[in-house]
Amino acid sequence: MRNLTLHRDDLLRLDTMLETALRAFATFFATIGPVEAAVLFATFCPRLSRAERIAVSLKAAGIATSIILFFALFGTAILSALGVTFPALQTAGGIILAFIALDMIFEAQIGGSTISQPESAEALANAGDIAVFPLATPILAGPGAMSGAMLLMANAKGNVADQFSIIAALLTVMAFTLLLLLAAQELREWIGVTAQGVIMRVLGILLAAIAVQSVFNGIAGSGIFIRAL
Repeated sequence: MRNLTLHRDDLLRLDTMLETALRAFATFFATIGPVEAAVLFATFCPRLSRAERIAVSLKAAGIATSIILFFALFGTAILSALGVTFPALQTAGGIILAFIALDMIFEAQIGGSTISQPESAEALANAGDIAVFPLATPILAGPGAMSGAMLLMANAKGNVADQFSIIAALLTVMAFTLLLLLAAQELREWIGVTAQGVIMRVLGILLAAIAVQSVFNGIAGSGIFIRAL
């Protein structure tokens, strides 16, 4: 009987880890936007050689991963030191992700997951410096990815297994992003504008659902309605 109980506990932990990993993967894939980033990269560097594109891709992916990991590991602690509560982080993170989801669904250009026209012009004028800006940030490591990482790690509540799942999901998405960046020119020609739009809208709907659930959890955890009663 004891062995059966342990087996059920192991299955439950595995199921929780898998659920956390899938949620994290969906969040990072939507906020980082590997396909969109690769298409933008191909637009920014039409004259770069193959070796230069590889160097820029590796540098951008490494910097973006480091930035998101920093916010995932230390962002919540920084906010706590500033007196920001966990429900407040859930609500704020959900609102930011919701704006980015609307941007993805309606192409509203709100600014959470895209770059502005001046930023785009600067990138085109300085193609050799695009690894850090705007490719690593804000295209890959933008506000959505940073807040999403903090929100996911905060939801883990110190559970090491869940935290490991989140970091593994981030590294998986970034590895996939690197592969797309390396094949950016070919991807831009193959995927087409219509297919890219469909992918972005589907991911936007999924991200919107995650964002709304985060807001619900934050409001429920704040206890404001209980205090009002």
